[in-house]
Amino acid sequence: MKNSVIQTPVLIVGGGSVGLATAIELGSRNISCLVMEQSDRPAEHPRATALNARSMEFMRRWGLGDAIRAAAAPPDFPHTALYCTGLNGFEIAKVERPDHGGSRASSVSPESAQRCNQIWTDPILRDGAARFDCVDLRFRWKFEALEQTDDLVRVTALDLARDERHVIEAQYMVDCTGAHTPIRRALGVALNGGEGMTYQVSAYLRAPNLWDHHAMGKAALINFVGPGGIWRNLVSLDGRDLYRFGLRGKEFYDTYDAIDVAKLFREIAGDDAPFEVISVGRWTARNVVADRYQVGRVFFAGDAAHINHPASGLGLNTGLGDATNIGWKLAATLSGWGGAALLPSYEAERRPIAARNVAHAERMNKNDRGQKPPAEIVDDSPEGAQARKDMGERIAAALKQKFVTDGLALGYSYAGSPVCVASDDPAPPESISDYVPSTYPGLRAPHAWLSQDRSVLDLFGDGFTLLAFAQDGETPARMTAAFAARGVPLRVEAIAEPAAHSLYERNFVLVRPDGHVAWRGDGAPADPLAIVDCVRGAA
Repeated sequence: MKNSVIQTPVLIVGGGSVGLATAIELGSRNISCLVMEQSDRPAEHPRATALNARSMEFMRRWGLGDAIRAAAAPPDFPHTALYCTGLNGFEIAKVERPDHGGSRASSVSPESAQRCNQIWTDPILRDGAARFDCVDLRFRWKFEALEQTDDLVRVTALDLARDERHVIEAQYMVDCTGAHTPIRRALGVALNGGEGMTYQVSAYLRAPNLWDHHAMGKAALINFVGPGGIWRNLVSLDGRDLYRFGLRGKEFYDTYDAIDVAKLFREIAGDDAPFEVISVGRWTARNVVADRYQVGRVFFAGDAAHINHPASGLGLNTGLGDATNIGWKLAATLSGWGGAALLPSYEAERRPIAARNVAHAERMNKNDRGQKPPAEIVDDSPEGAQARKDMGERIAAALKQKFVTDGLALGYSYAGSPVCVASDDPAPPESISDYVPSTYPGLRAPHAWLSQDRSVLDLFGDGFTLLAFAQDGETPARMTAAFAARGVPLRVEAIAEPAAHSLYERNFVLVRPDGHVAWRGDGAPADPLAIVDCVRGAA
């Protein structure tokens, strides 16, 4: 075994979706980083499938949107969510999501939510990270131990392919190793929240043209209801022939390798539908958030920082939000213009978002688990019809919040962050399902078309952007001078479209590299340097 010392500004431990996204954020800003991942191939058993509109906006900025859409469900595949007694049984409740899928934009985003499982998403992100010369990808490298000083993080890693041990010294480290991370435990960071663990089994299936063998039509998410409750579901992975068949219960978890998956699938799909079982896996679901997102020079992102039940599909999307937040802040710090408060603002901004999303997943999962259908729910009888009607009414109120989450996806707010300039205006109300565009500091800057294929969101990412909607030369000049004095990158973009001006509410809106509003006003601030120092974390 050979020893060597490798030095890198940023070490990312974990080369899944969130780790690779963090590497792309750094690589796009010419910040060198090393990504180490214990495996050497993408996941072979399905995990997260849903990419919401905000995540697709990230993919758009990274130049990966077309690749995701090509790998995702076909444009005409409906993202319908359905509750029924069986594919050849009775419908209980349904919600359509016309703004999901396809290549069309919605009214509030240049992108639409897509269904692209991590089996296909991770290789796309891997290719996206590999295009940067400053991103060093090391696969089959296993994390073993870490120590840190005031100046660096020192990690011991084992190259499994060569049986060589290495020491990596980094100025900062991001832990993206997932829910079972040894790093969080080694640093004494606890997880809290939720009501305990649920036990899950998922079977990866191929069932060609399944919809030709039942009367329910195409659907992305199907929950099956029986006298025992809602304990089976079927998730379309590619809108074609691949599915994840989910079973909930400790009895399934404990005997997952002996389950007669074929028998259980036929109970909900009928005997005529052809299918094959590709693989069977088990996993546990919790709804918890890490007490801390930073310990010294180590940061936690993705499932290393928060874990939630897949209800509403929030886990991966929350993790990608982590990557975009910590990415630009590490780049700013390493480039010399980020202040001492910038990196600590990662926890201040992202932890409340995770807590909100995890709590929502807990509520939605609890609502499903709490349903106690009567025995006649499956009967073709007046009593059965009434039972289905009653249950449909009970769960209908929660369906929109469970499956339509634009408020969570696009409306999450960093208001109150130490690196957003405080506003005296009242903050817009929060919503789970409904997104209302606003430029209140801390919110995502709203989408508006500048031309046929160009959104105002396409202006963001390379430093700060000052959107100028008024013909006032003094404000841009004073802001430009203040940013230059602090060495902070700023681009001024004059916007002439009246509709965009109305949407953005002020004459001038300052947008951060991650696309969130940092400041807004109708004229030059009294102290532009104070604005710059706030948004760069040096106030």
